[in-house]
Amino acid sequence: MTRQDYLAAQLRAAAMLRQTGLTFTDREMEGIEVADFGLNDLALEGVQIATLAHTRRLSIKLLVQFPGQTEPEHWHPPVGEDPGKEETIRMVTGTLYFYLPGADTLKHGRIPKGKEAVYTARNEWVLRQNDQLTLEPGTKHWFQAGPEGAVFYSVSTLARDTLDKFSDPNVVRTTIIRD
Repeated sequence: MTRQDYLAAQLRAAAMLRQTGLTFTDREMEGIEVADFGLNDLALEGVQIATLAHTRRLSIKLLVQFPGQTEPEHWHPPVGEDPGKEETIRMVTGTLYFYLPGADTLKHGRIPKGKEAVYTARNEWVLRQNDQLTLEPGTKHWFQAGPEGAVFYSVSTLARDTLDKFSDPNVVRTTIIRD
């Protein structure tokens, strides 16, 4: 991803966050992480993350997805004696199509073309303002913003994002910025 694209996505995500009516520090807005998962198609697969708290036991983040943007299927594996990240998603604005293992009820979202084999969770949950969902450690999931985009909290036990596992072997969790 180019630095220009990264900065443009940061600014767009900051604008969406400010539109929620929540307030943020400049430092929080400047620290928004833009994750394209090494797939180089941020509009299709990516997420923007504002980390509000990150300790050895707790993580609080606000995630921003642009309209139609998808976070690839992944899960939070055990690490040593820790069973893995337990996570609660709570919607602030927009619509989020969230997919978990179970019966195939996929109706609203769309799997990126040619990637059906790496988006296996098809049990659809439609989340809107104030809806929330809690994931047990190790649960495969992916999500996609609706037509207006989505802003939502991720409140979890310790987050080790670089250790997350992805169904798509082409995913690289750390964003690489080119000048």
